Amino acid sequence: MNGRVVVVGIGGDGWGGLDEARRRAVLGADVLLGGERHLAMLPNEAVAECVPWPRPLRSGLVDVLERWSGRSIVALASGDPLVAGVATTLIDLLGPESVEVLPAVSSEALARARMRWPAETVAVLRDHRALVRELAPGRRLLVLSEDRHTPSVVAGVLTGAGFGQSALTMLSDLGSPDEARMVCRADEWPAGREAPQLHVLAVESVAGPTARPLGLAPGLPDDAFESDGQLTRRDLRASALSRLAPAPGEVLWDVGAGAGSVGIEWMRAHPSCRTVSVEADAGRAARVERNAARLGVPGLEVVHGRAPEALDGLPRPDAVFVGGGGTAPGLLRKCWEALRPGGRLVAHAVTIETERVLVDARAEFGGELVRFHVEHADSIGTFTGWAPARAVVQWCATKPFAAVGERRETGETS
Repeated sequence: MNGRVVVVGIGGDGWGGLDEARRRAVLGADVLLGGERHLAMLPNEAVAECVPWPRPLRSGLVDVLERWSGRSIVALASGDPLVAGVATTLIDLLGPESVEVLPAVSSEALARARMRWPAETVAVLRDHRALVRELAPGRRLLVLSEDRHTPSVVAGVLTGAGFGQSALTMLSDLGSPDEARMVCRADEWPAGREAPQLHVLAVESVAGPTARPLGLAPGLPDDAFESDGQLTRRDLRASALSRLAPAPGEVLWDVGAGAGSVGIEWMRAHPSCRTVSVEADAGRAARVERNAARLGVPGLEVVHGRAPEALDGLPRPDAVFVGGGGTAPGLLRKCWEALRPGGRLVAHAVTIETERVLVDARAEFGGELVRFHVEHADSIGTFTGWAPARAVVQWCATKPFAAVGERRETGETS
């Protein structure tokens, strides 16, 4: 489209709370995009064509913007449109040069002000399904609710995780004349109670006697995962993740995912980390999804298919873990070639056949080979002895960065 879009943030105080710049933008528009609530609060002097948000939003916006190309378009949004807001979508579609943002105070900022919580002491969740990832004694959380039922869901999750004594403060209609709050313990939240449509949930985490905070360091207990035995065990998983080295915004392929433990812990390392788990067995693929949801990383993507064929078209990875299927012809080479420069590949072998493949891979691509022998204390009659697990060989290699002057590939898929 030609021209640019101005995104105007509106607070709970509506039109009356807009400063001169935002008023001028709205009154000077040819087209106003927004939700029904925002469009309904406009004054009579706003004579622009009012267009409700299309559904689905992202794909529908392309048609709407093309239809009104060349006209003065203003999009109306709640609070700060760059906090999980529509401005982010418009920038993705049009580029930063074509979007101007005039924000209001976000509901997140208002909630912190009402709670007297400094920003550095609070974690903000834009998806309540990620709550389990953030749970820790004394942790302060702001949950930007999805709908009227979110507080009930959050209360149930907290209670089930042993954090039922946590204080929930529901802050509704922030910044408006109808602003209100409700304070309740998680395990005392009225079952099925619906919240006001516009609200933020503040959580002060209190661990009860049954709480089991998992933390963010790699190497969760094995029993944190539902498994049929196909699971990368705790000590090996911690080693693999240290070499995979998750960093914000990076993508992992978890090939032969089993229970999904490595990919799940990759995503728990940072909210912007992404995992694509590839698993040939349908039952295990479904199990990966359940484990991811229960451990606070519901955005993990599961591909049901057999590698290497199932790898075609996936987002290009920054790291690859091969926990199973390493003997499949061409698998390690395909993973290596798909890696971005600087990417890390870690593979495990418990059989001689797979070990031979890893030895050959090291000879071709470099890296390091490590053999792990792990023993756990176990009962021998009335005494205690060491019970050895199967030895595991780990191969880890880092793909070199492109030589100076070589063009870096930027494709999104392999």
